[in-house]
Amino acid sequence: MRLWSLHPQYLDTQGLVALWREALLAQEVLKGNTTGYKNHPQLKRFKEHPRPNEAIAVFLLAVWKEAKRRGYRFNLEKIGARKTKIKIRITRRQLQYEFKWLCRKLKKRSPRQYRLITSQKKIRPHPLFQPVKGPVEGWECIKP
Repeated sequence: MRLWSLHPQYLDTQGLVALWREALLAQEVLKGNTTGYKNHPQLKRFKEHPRPNEAIAVFLLAVWKEAKRRGYRFNLEKIGARKTKIKIRITRRQLQYEFKWLCRKLKKRSPRQYRLITSQKKIRPHPLFQPVKGPVEGWECIKP
Protein backbone atom coordinates (compact mmCIF):
# COMPACT_ATOMS: atom_id res chain seq x y z
CA MET A 1 0.00 0.00 0.00
CA ARG A 2 1.41 3.39 -1.01
CA LEU A 3 -0.49 6.52 -0.03
CA TRP A 4 1.64 9.26 -1.56
CA SER A 5 2.17 12.55 0.27
CA LEU A 6 2.82 14.09 -3.15
CA HIS A 7 0.11 15.83 -5.14
CA PRO A 8 -1.64 13.28 -7.39
CA GLN A 9 -0.78 15.39 -10.46
CA TYR A 10 2.69 13.81 -10.46
CA LEU A 11 1.42 10.27 -10.96
CA ASP A 12 1.10 8.58 -14.31
CA THR A 13 -2.14 6.80 -15.18
CA GLN A 14 -1.03 3.52 -13.61
CA GLY A 15 0.02 5.30 -10.41
CA LEU A 16 -3.18 7.34 -10.15
CA VAL A 17 -5.39 4.27 -10.56
CA ALA A 18 -3.30 2.35 -8.01
CA LEU A 19 -3.50 5.26 -5.56
CA TRP A 20 -7.28 5.40 -5.92
CA ARG A 21 -7.63 1.66 -5.24
CA GLU A 22 -5.19 1.67 -2.33
CA ALA A 23 -6.80 4.72 -0.73
CA LEU A 24 -10.22 3.08 -1.05
CA LEU A 25 -8.77 0.02 0.68
CA ALA A 26 -7.31 2.27 3.38
CA GLN A 27 -10.74 3.83 3.85
CA GLU A 28 -12.22 0.37 4.45
CA VAL A 29 -9.43 -0.49 6.90
CA LEU A 30 -10.01 2.72 8.85
CA LYS A 31 -13.75 2.01 8.98
CA GLY A 32 -12.98 -1.46 10.38
CA ASN A 33 -14.52 -3.21 7.37
CA THR A 34 -11.53 -5.43 6.58
CA THR A 35 -9.10 -7.52 8.57
CA GLY A 36 -6.05 -6.98 6.38
CA TYR A 37 -3.57 -4.07 6.42
CA LYS A 38 -4.67 -2.89 9.89
CA ASN A 39 -1.12 -2.15 10.99
CA HIS A 40 0.30 -0.96 7.69
CA PRO A 41 2.82 1.89 8.22
CA GLN A 42 1.18 4.04 5.54
CA LEU A 43 -1.98 4.16 7.67
CA LYS A 44 -0.24 5.50 10.77
CA ARG A 45 -0.64 9.16 9.87
CA PHE A 46 -4.34 8.66 9.16
CA LYS A 47 -4.90 6.72 12.37
CA GLU A 48 -3.24 9.54 14.33
CA HIS A 49 -5.48 12.16 12.75
CA PRO A 50 -8.30 13.34 15.07
CA ARG A 51 -10.80 12.31 12.37
CA PRO A 52 -9.19 9.40 10.46
CA ASN A 53 -12.19 8.56 8.27
CA GLU A 54 -12.63 12.17 7.21
CA ALA A 55 -8.89 12.50 6.57
CA ILE A 56 -8.83 9.53 4.19
CA ALA A 57 -11.94 10.91 2.49
CA VAL A 58 -10.21 14.28 1.97
CA PHE A 59 -7.23 12.33 0.61
CA LEU A 60 -9.47 10.43 -1.80
CA LEU A 61 -11.25 13.60 -2.92
CA ALA A 62 -8.00 15.11 -4.19
CA VAL A 63 -7.27 11.89 -6.10
CA TRP A 64 -10.79 11.99 -7.55
CA LYS A 65 -10.33 15.64 -8.61
CA GLU A 66 -7.08 14.82 -10.41
CA ALA A 67 -8.73 11.87 -12.14
CA LYS A 68 -11.64 14.07 -13.21
CA ARG A 69 -9.21 16.71 -14.53
CA ARG A 70 -7.68 14.00 -16.73
CA GLY A 71 -11.06 12.81 -17.97
CA TYR A 72 -11.21 9.59 -15.92
CA ARG A 73 -14.40 8.43 -14.24
CA PHE A 74 -13.67 7.52 -10.63
CA ASN A 75 -16.81 7.07 -8.53
CA LEU A 76 -17.21 10.03 -6.15
CA GLU A 77 -19.88 8.12 -4.21
CA LYS A 78 -17.22 5.73 -2.88
CA ILE A 79 -15.73 8.53 -0.79
CA GLY A 80 -16.98 9.03 2.77
CA ALA A 81 -17.68 12.30 4.59
CA ARG A 82 -14.96 14.84 3.86
CA LYS A 83 -15.48 17.64 6.36
CA THR A 84 -12.16 17.89 8.19
CA LYS A 85 -9.89 20.85 7.57
CA ILE A 86 -7.17 19.51 9.87
CA LYS A 87 -4.04 18.93 7.81
CA ILE A 88 -1.34 16.38 8.45
CA ARG A 89 2.15 17.79 8.74
CA ILE A 90 4.63 16.08 6.48
CA THR A 91 8.29 16.93 6.48
CA ARG A 92 9.82 18.48 3.39
CA ARG A 93 12.45 15.74 3.49
CA GLN A 94 9.72 13.08 3.34
CA LEU A 95 8.19 14.88 0.37
CA GLN A 96 11.58 15.01 -1.38
CA TYR A 97 12.17 11.34 -0.59
CA GLU A 98 8.83 10.35 -2.13
CA PHE A 99 9.44 12.59 -5.16
CA LYS A 100 12.80 10.92 -5.83
CA TRP A 101 11.21 7.48 -5.34
CA LEU A 102 8.46 8.34 -7.83
CA CYS A 103 10.98 9.74 -10.32
CA ARG A 104 12.90 6.45 -10.27
CA LYS A 105 9.66 4.54 -10.97
CA LEU A 106 8.52 6.88 -13.72
CA LYS A 107 11.88 7.03 -15.47
CA LYS A 108 11.40 3.37 -16.41
CA ARG A 109 7.61 3.06 -16.52
CA SER A 110 6.50 6.39 -17.96
CA PRO A 111 9.31 8.49 -19.48
CA ARG A 112 6.87 11.18 -20.64
CA GLN A 113 5.48 11.68 -17.14
CA TYR A 114 9.03 11.58 -15.77
CA ARG A 115 10.09 14.44 -18.04
CA LEU A 116 6.98 16.39 -17.12
CA ILE A 117 7.44 16.16 -13.36
CA THR A 118 11.20 16.66 -13.31
CA SER A 119 10.71 20.03 -15.00
CA GLN A 120 8.83 21.27 -11.91
CA LYS A 121 10.52 23.95 -9.79
CA LYS A 122 8.66 23.10 -6.56
CA ILE A 123 7.28 19.84 -5.19
CA ARG A 124 3.60 20.17 -4.33
CA PRO A 125 2.18 18.07 -1.50
CA HIS A 126 -1.17 16.35 -1.58
CA PRO A 127 -3.70 18.97 -0.34
CA LEU A 128 -4.21 17.05 2.93
CA PHE A 129 -0.56 17.55 3.88
CA GLN A 130 1.29 20.61 5.20
CA PRO A 131 5.06 20.55 4.61
CA VAL A 132 7.30 21.44 7.57
CA LYS A 133 11.00 21.09 8.36
CA GLY A 134 12.10 17.77 9.76
CA PRO A 135 13.41 14.27 9.04
CA VAL A 136 12.00 11.66 6.70
CA GLU A 137 8.85 9.97 8.08
CA GLY A 138 7.87 12.85 10.38
CA TRP A 139 4.22 13.92 10.49
CA GLU A 140 1.56 15.14 12.89
CA CYS A 141 -1.86 16.74 12.62
CA ILE A 142 -2.45 20.47 12.69
CA LYS A 143 -5.64 22.52 12.75
CA PRO A 144 -6.15 25.19 10.08
